[in-house]
Amino acid sequence: MSLRLFRIAWTVSRYRLDSLVPPERLPPVIRWLWRFAPVRLIPIGNDSRGKRLRLALESLGPIFVKFGQMLSTRRDLLPPDIADELKRLQDQVPPFPGETARAMVEVELGKTVEEAFAAFDTEPLASASIAQVHAAELHSGEQVVVKIIRPGIDRIMREDIGLLYTFARLMRRIPEARRLRPVEVVQDYEATLFDELDLNKEAANTSQLKRNFLSSPLLYVPAIHWSLTHRQVMVQERINGIPVADIDALRAQGTDLKKLAERGVEIFFTQVFRDNFFHADMHPGNIFVSRDNPAEPRYIAIDCGIVGSLTREDQDYLARNLLAFFRQDYYEVAVLHIESGWVGEGTRANEFASAIRAVCEPILEKPLKDISFGQVLLGLFQTARRFNMEVQPQLVLLQKTLLNIEGLGRQLYPDLDLWSTARPYLERWMRERAGPKGFWKALQKHAPELAHQIPELPVLAYQALSDREQQRRLNRQQTEALTGLEARFQRAAPRARRLRLGAVLLAVALAWQPMLEWAEQQPWPVLVAAGLGLVLLAWR
Repeated sequence: MSLRLFRIAWTVSRYRLDSLVPPERLPPVIRWLWRFAPVRLIPIGNDSRGKRLRLALESLGPIFVKFGQMLSTRRDLLPPDIADELKRLQDQVPPFPGETARAMVEVELGKTVEEAFAAFDTEPLASASIAQVHAAELHSGEQVVVKIIRPGIDRIMREDIGLLYTFARLMRRIPEARRLRPVEVVQDYEATLFDELDLNKEAANTSQLKRNFLSSPLLYVPAIHWSLTHRQVMVQERINGIPVADIDALRAQGTDLKKLAERGVEIFFTQVFRDNFFHADMHPGNIFVSRDNPAEPRYIAIDCGIVGSLTREDQDYLARNLLAFFRQDYYEVAVLHIESGWVGEGTRANEFASAIRAVCEPILEKPLKDISFGQVLLGLFQTARRFNMEVQPQLVLLQKTLLNIEGLGRQLYPDLDLWSTARPYLERWMRERAGPKGFWKALQKHAPELAHQIPELPVLAYQALSDREQQRRLNRQQTEALTGLEARFQRAAPRARRLRLGAVLLAVALAWQPMLEWAEQQPWPVLVAAGLGLVLLAWR
């Protein structure tokens, strides 16, 4: 762990990432101290600041590369030169040698490359943080791509996850940071990240997503060749599309960018609410656009290593929150947050609604180009801190995906109104969910269970009635027993009083002589008190 920290500190110093922070943004004391920092002796060199940041993230490994990939989609938050460099992290990470890839394929498949493929290109098509992709041809003549996990990546990722856990536990000691639930967030991130190392899981996710959008005009998912897919190697149909970030190529073929952006929003909400199974790594390096029909553009999705889903309760709460937000019903948003336990106990709905209104009202009914998401995120963070709103780890993947979609929409069609595009879809989904159609679907879903239970209903009803009658008899017997005990206690009360009086008199008789001797030595107030005590004891 200490070696990893040292390497991170050395990388930050080597690429002079400190120079990315303008000195005027630092507090005066830190600015003065920084003038004497040893790191300033290291020359910055001729590389641009964006390139230095990209090289630093590449050298630190997959977790840092993924962070850079997410930042690359947020051109509203980054200067253009940095965003352009980070864009290269999507599919241009330095590759590992092609001969190493060839050897790994042969070990995983248990056969030579010549036996498995008619042709295999050792030069990678693309190289990302966790795996790289090579072109190949099957003996049937079909063109495919072969995805291969980077050697030794597991060890590096475990070191970084351990470091994240250390930071998370330190954050948990800070009262204000506890509501962020850092350890739970890291646990969820660890689970999703290590799922990417098992290409069998990615292949299964890909098949599921393909089945969900089978024959859909919105999204195409390439097929998996299961006989050639193993834990560290996956073979998939090769697609011929335009990278979604290549806006010039999309314009050149006449792609309807407005419709493309709107369909991206529709795909997101379809995955989350209709299928409850969403691609959670939708950065531009994983998204392409079909060349077939530019007027009716169709997305192509690859790399389904990270997917997400929600519980039914979270799905319902999320949909109702979004609809209330689109309708500018902030009081309903506040009430839903309180009902779901997403804010601290004792939160007053009207105060919470007022805080949300102040943040969200300026961004509604505006195109993406006119919205400053940096200020929105800052306002939401301040609101969350004020009302002790906790991070929901199960929604982190969804929030990350929504940020990717919003960033993609900003690049494709900045005039897109995200809210008006999403609102009709959500309203339709809620009607279907709560209306007769939703009831019929739920009935169909539970039909096998109901078919098994309905014939047993008369027997179950008879058993329930018998149990109720037996319980009633038992309650009656208990009542009668308690009544009899109460009567016996009442009859025994006079006898008990007589026994107590007799015991007192016997004790007085046995102790009469010592009592007389004691009484002769006591003043009269003590004698009066003792007498009163005997009277009260006998009366009791």
